[in-house]
Amino acid sequence: MFRRNFLFGADSDTANVIGVQETDLYQPGKGYGFVTEQNRQEQEFLRIPELNSGFDTAYWYQDEVISTIGSDADGCFLDSDGLIRVLEEKIGEPIQPVKEDGSEDSEGEHRRIPLSFKVDVPRQGNYKVTLNMHFEEAQKNVLIFTGRRRLAFLGDIPAGSFTTTMLVNVCDIVPRGQTRIYTDKTLDITVVADKARFGSMTVVEVNCPTIYIAGDSTVTDQSADYPYAPGTSYSGWGQMLTAYLDDKVAVSNHSHSGLTTDSFRKEGHYAVIEQYSRPRDFFFFQFGHNDQKLAELKASGGYKANLMRYISECRQKGAYPVLVTPIARNTWKGNDGTYNDLLEEYARVCLEIGRIAEVPVLDLHARSMEFVISKGLEAAKTYFFPKDYTHSNDYGAYIMAGFVAQEIVRTCSNFSDPGYHFLAKCVTEGFGEWKAPGRIELPVKPKIYDSITSPAAGVDLFADVEEPEKPASRAEVLDMIIRTVRFFPTNVYNDMYEDVVGHEWYAGTVECAYQNGMIDEHLVEGTHFRPEKEVTLEEFLVFAMNGYQSRKHFPKEEACIYDTSCHDYARPYVRAAVGIGLLPSDTRIELDQIITRGEAVALCRKMGV
Repeated sequence: MFRRNFLFGADSDTANVIGVQETDLYQPGKGYGFVTEQNRQEQEFLRIPELNSGFDTAYWYQDEVISTIGSDADGCFLDSDGLIRVLEEKIGEPIQPVKEDGSEDSEGEHRRIPLSFKVDVPRQGNYKVTLNMHFEEAQKNVLIFTGRRRLAFLGDIPAGSFTTTMLVNVCDIVPRGQTRIYTDKTLDITVVADKARFGSMTVVEVNCPTIYIAGDSTVTDQSADYPYAPGTSYSGWGQMLTAYLDDKVAVSNHSHSGLTTDSFRKEGHYAVIEQYSRPRDFFFFQFGHNDQKLAELKASGGYKANLMRYISECRQKGAYPVLVTPIARNTWKGNDGTYNDLLEEYARVCLEIGRIAEVPVLDLHARSMEFVISKGLEAAKTYFFPKDYTHSNDYGAYIMAGFVAQEIVRTCSNFSDPGYHFLAKCVTEGFGEWKAPGRIELPVKPKIYDSITSPAAGVDLFADVEEPEKPASRAEVLDMIIRTVRFFPTNVYNDMYEDVVGHEWYAGTVECAYQNGMIDEHLVEGTHFRPEKEVTLEEFLVFAMNGYQSRKHFPKEEACIYDTSCHDYARPYVRAAVGIGLLPSDTRIELDQIITRGEAVALCRKMGV
């Protein structure tokens, strides 16, 4: 059975203890070491988030070495606060939140630099890690992550010695953007603190059940940029589930962005689980966000059939299948402000499968939807990545994982099989509240890095708009607005209007607009929508502001110079358009004019959603 002991900051005079110095950076042949910007730049595989601890610098620091590791009598450490100050002096701009007068702003997020250590292990499997640290000063809000950024500890640590134990799964993976399985036999531990530290560490191979998770981007192990702040880091609930489990069960998360019940199998992710899972392991499945975009994966069609097949295969292996209903989005209808449950049918089918196949169903959909509705559109944004209405940040994922844990206890305790009872008993209360700050803001690229472009920078959102001088149709402007406010187009059309045929390119666009409350009843003629009708400026504003209102509240309604020139039903929308700057407030534009595609694009760009 594999066991390895490390002593940090000192040479070891014991045969079975490895002394680690601050200069020991990870190399494959060496078998252990810290991971910093330096060896990420040198080793290609360390630039793959799934293989490098799930942390990497913001892209504008791609050529910088900003982590300096030190050592003292208590081990190896990284002075995050000190390094942030050095970086701020170099770039000439603040990284930590400040007020207009330059003083510290306690309402903003405190950003920190992580300290990561990597260890080679002999084989894929589960390992228990015991980490010892000694702090001269108390440390607030310390975070410890394992593997691909899975939360293992959260809390304040008083001055003195501190020991924590965590269970880490090591497994092969199909990384994001890759088409093959990558072998992974390395274990990562990352500490995030004002003064992160490693004192000593023991890694021991253990034999215990594993929870294998299959899902999409709302579940996956998301990587994080640093200087790190939880509110501006994407996170799936799967990487936070470890915070609510004891050391008797491990987590191996194989969810990825864009996956469906079909592509999870076809793209090789399920093959990894099939290779490494054993009898008495657990299989969690949460899909729906991407299935709903495909006609062949309707809830009662391909989606249901695929889940039933997974359940059957799990049982043939002697493993325990568990379904999780799809997490709810922060989506609201623009026309009436009510919550817009776009995944209700998929959640209902999961519950139906649970009854038919006698499988536990964790109703995350109901729990997360209740949470979002209780918070409301604006307050719920704190728990989602900025300007994203589907994907949670670290705060939100931690809460969602807590709901999953509570559902495990509620559901699995009612099954007679002792395996499900075992899983329920592995659930803990987590680490208490993870309080989000009053303000969450994305980091701004410093001016000195203006020449560095984002690797994620793509083509202009509306680069595909042809002949911008031509009049825009209703279907065309709906497509533009949907993309502007980041709705989730569907390829399924439910025949609401007689003149919208399912095979037309705009059928899914009209369906999406209808589902999200963008189509005012005054723009419908009986059962006809007139998708190819040329759009007036007033009609565009009604569509656009209904889309806007699903993402942001309207400004306070005030009378404006257009009140006498617009239809009564359109007046609130026109006033809101003036309030957010879509229309000039001092010079009146003719609202009944037909607008061009180019003019529609310009208005979409001004919406600021």
